[in-house]
Amino acid sequence: MEILHKKEGFICDMDGVIYHGNRLLPGVKEFVGWMQRENKRFLFLTNSSEYSPKELQQKLARMGLEVDESHFYTSALATAMFLKNQMPGCSAYVIGAPGLLNALYDAGVTMNDVNPDYVVVGETRNYNYESVLRAVTHVRAGARLIATNTDMTAPTEAGIIPACRAFVAPIELASGKSAYYVGKPNPLMMRTGLKKLGVHSENAVMIGDRMDTDIIAGIETGLDTVLVLTGVTQQADLELYPYRPTYILNGVGDLPPKA
Repeated sequence: MEILHKKEGFICDMDGVIYHGNRLLPGVKEFVGWMQRENKRFLFLTNSSEYSPKELQQKLARMGLEVDESHFYTSALATAMFLKNQMPGCSAYVIGAPGLLNALYDAGVTMNDVNPDYVVVGETRNYNYESVLRAVTHVRAGARLIATNTDMTAPTEAGIIPACRAFVAPIELASGKSAYYVGKPNPLMMRTGLKKLGVHSENAVMIGDRMDTDIIAGIETGLDTVLVLTGVTQQADLELYPYRPTYILNGVGDLPPKA
């Protein structure tokens, strides 16, 4: 643990690590307070595409945690950057929440439900059969299928719920095309996170609750990894994976040095 305390940069997932839905998890205030006191560089890197950094900052504030907006980076922003770099001025048919739509608008991507260049899928509470039909039609007509992240499920206060990959699956099956997933564990998002931190991978750590996104992303980017057992992955699940995190903690509250 002493090695962890000396790290300069911390990349931290949010769902299942910092909160469940609108409930802050135990020890989070102490963990964030320690990073702030020690002048650690930290970034909340979330695969959720529903919210903008400002909305995430306000969400934490409502739960009693003050963090500057600059400490957030989302799969929606990563997806928007990817499309801007791939095809500047492109158009998209989007199944997603305002956080994704706003990120795409800001990147110069226009909305198009007639002949889009891309079909982009993220988490949304308005997922419906009509939108799936349109998405399948566009992909079969040649639109490229892009998804914000590979998470199949997400933890909430009410339990585990479907996430992006579950939403994309019917479109992939009906169109015969596989989506390109931009979020973790895609190295694109991790490299951007390290660049925003301004820290070398050897001096950074990835903290997450998912072996299949957070931990593998950290391993493949050369970071030490911390699995917390407050979200999707439990201790017994470790046997399902051929790789291991560097550390396993009950929650982020276990990370700050004890007085």
